[in-house]
Amino acid sequence: MGNESLVLNKKSWDEVAPRFFGRNPLPEYGPLAPREEELNLLGDVAGMKILDIGCGSGHSLQYMNSRGVGELWGVDLSETQIETAKELLKDCSSPVHLFESPMEENPGLPLAYFDIVYSIYALGWTTDLRQTLTNVHHYLKPGGIFVFSWEHPLHSRASLVGKELHFNKSYHEEGAYDHEAWHAPAIMQQYRVSTYINTLIECGFEIEKVVEDVSLTEEDRVRHANRWYSYEKAKMMPTTLIIKSRKKG
Repeated sequence: MGNESLVLNKKSWDEVAPRFFGRNPLPEYGPLAPREEELNLLGDVAGMKILDIGCGSGHSLQYMNSRGVGELWGVDLSETQIETAKELLKDCSSPVHLFESPMEENPGLPLAYFDIVYSIYALGWTTDLRQTLTNVHHYLKPGGIFVFSWEHPLHSRASLVGKELHFNKSYHEEGAYDHEAWHAPAIMQQYRVSTYINTLIECGFEIEKVVEDVSLTEEDRVRHANRWYSYEKAKMMPTTLIIKSRKKG
């Protein structure tokens, strides 16, 4: 199932990439979620070597370049996304290294090299969470930081009906699923919050912060009107899970 999912997801992302050009990159962690300016999970990144897992169109890397990082590295499954990111980042002041590869495989990235690895709304696309987190652990220097965000595991399991939340799927059910808001055939992974936390710990990380807050400004209300991540639903449950962890060192 893993290889079949990768082939399907790569095809899907190559087709839909233009629709997600610049969608919710850093300093955003996700729709209706608090931003890096508020959370300060990454800290001072000047001169650091950073790696973006699921770098997409490259906008998060562009943001990190604006903050003075030393080296920009990115991995993405989609050829279209990598080509888009290369064009976006061609004038960056920091060296850029981009790899078209599934996150479950190491395409030639150096080990024990990076100060920070992050993944913004991409980790739920993995076909093997443990292997992906093991890879991240190998990439990081001892003491290095890993920050990721993904759709909160509760969000797709409940629908807002009027002013009530109706659960349409068990929270305990995990594994591959076809996301109803995705308009092309694609397979994502559904995990509980505890699964993310426990797998990080088992892979050698220390958990530093778990964020389930929402941001409900008037700007957010306008931007997310009639979207999968609605303002009214976000008032009742988080849209986004954000976890900061550190490689033991």
